[in-house]
Amino acid sequence: MTKEEQITAENAVDRYADMVYRLALSQMKNKTDADDLFQEVFVRLVSHVGELQSWEHVKAWLIRVTINCAKKHFELYWNKNVDYIEDEETLKGEEAYEPPEEHPVRGAVLKLPSKYRSVVHLFYFEELSVTEIAELTGQKEGTVKSQLHRAREMLKELLREETG
Repeated sequence: MTKEEQITAENAVDRYADMVYRLALSQMKNKTDADDLFQEVFVRLVSHVGELQSWEHVKAWLIRVTINCAKKHFELYWNKNVDYIEDEETLKGEEAYEPPEEHPVRGAVLKLPSKYRSVVHLFYFEELSVTEIAELTGQKEGTVKSQLHRAREMLKELLREETG
């Protein structure tokens, strides 16, 4: 293997940082938690990078770990019992990640329940197939298709409400 092809944590960050961050943000809905999740995923990668045999394996591992870490975050007692209120000025500022008013579809996706956000994000933004999503999430293909269908219906309604 050449240096560029070698699987290291540094090379994985170079290749997949944007993907992991987009997925973390779609799951967490706020920049602070997404930043924490992003860091946690890559810290875990450092311990497991030697077990990963191909770049495809690295990508799948990163997606799976990002989703699992997000689920664990929301299972914590504190996170189950606290409502986050995002400051509207922060959402409109430089720190915001593609604000809903500029990207209505992404804004609507962020309003979906977590299980639908995951499949929509992986299918449309990461361009994974239904089969790949099913493997990564440990679900049946029919379940993924069903979630995509329901998510599309919810998105239609959300976008209809936003456009008046």
